[in-house]
Amino acid sequence: MAQKKQTLGEFIIENQSSFQYSSGELSSLLNSIRLAAKVVNHEVNKAGLVDIIGAVGDTNIQGEDQQKLDVYANDKFIQTLTRRNIICGLASEEEDDFITINSQDENHQNKYVVLIDPLDGSSNIDVNVSVGTIFSIYRRVTPVGTPVQLEDFLQKGSEQVAAGYVVYGTSTMLVYTTGDGVNGFTLNPAIGSFYLSHPKMEFPVDGNIYSVNEGNYIHFPQGVKNYIKYCQEEEDDRPYTSRYIGSLVSDFHRNMIKGGIYLYPQSSKNPNGKLRLLYECNPMAFLAEQANGKSSDGFTRTMDVEPTELHQRVPFICGSKNMVDKAEEFMRQAIK
Repeated sequence: MAQKKQTLGEFIIENQSSFQYSSGELSSLLNSIRLAAKVVNHEVNKAGLVDIIGAVGDTNIQGEDQQKLDVYANDKFIQTLTRRNIICGLASEEEDDFITINSQDENHQNKYVVLIDPLDGSSNIDVNVSVGTIFSIYRRVTPVGTPVQLEDFLQKGSEQVAAGYVVYGTSTMLVYTTGDGVNGFTLNPAIGSFYLSHPKMEFPVDGNIYSVNEGNYIHFPQGVKNYIKYCQEEEDDRPYTSRYIGSLVSDFHRNMIKGGIYLYPQSSKNPNGKLRLLYECNPMAFLAEQANGKSSDGFTRTMDVEPTELHQRVPFICGSKNMVDKAEEFMRQAIK
């Protein structure tokens, strides 16, 4: 008789003791994310059938075209997270500023803030390529009983209490960590439940995949160019395989399972990098380190970077430890 698969809800309850803070609140918060992810997944899967694909005509704070599904996902996550009386504040990549959320007793008693990229890689929707949601959870640093402030969101990645992503692909998966390893859950659409399918996920220490937009090669710093050439050399176990989807969640997910490195470095076009520290890099860095991987900007550990603004961009290198170490080596050598 086949062993019964554990649901995400059962897993959260069973593993509450591994979380150092109030387990009930975090469990409710993760359950809210699970619910919103199922709603967004439904819309992503029918995006080709209804008039929800394409740009909505507005731009977000970064000046990028907002996709219709971006706006929908943003609204759904905000609605779900604010109505559950769990968090005191939320910041989204799609919003200009953070949102203050009062508790039901109207005394600002909630302790957690969430930062979210509601639909990462949304430009891929029109061509039926995987997209995702990225989330990051912190405990507030300002006094409970007062409205949240900017400083509650501008915390180092090392202060995260939980982070994860949802990948909407051939199957829909929710992958998360609370600082005690990384576990992945696959949605059974017939039942509407997530089941533990990938326990204790880890990056292989080495890999043979490099993920970078080589169309920007001419704009990269010399150290990154040298590393890419190294990946392409015919020597030992190289050349490596080039795989780049253009959706951070999808590229990260594949590399964690198969072994690889993801690079979105600074460039002459984006001197500070392009990915957002708070919505993309920190949560992925937390997951990577919890999965035996590594993440940095090429010189500094990602989760040690001090945030200075809500939509801050940073260079980002992430993946199998030995591959990230080698990329950092090339970058250090190039500036000597």
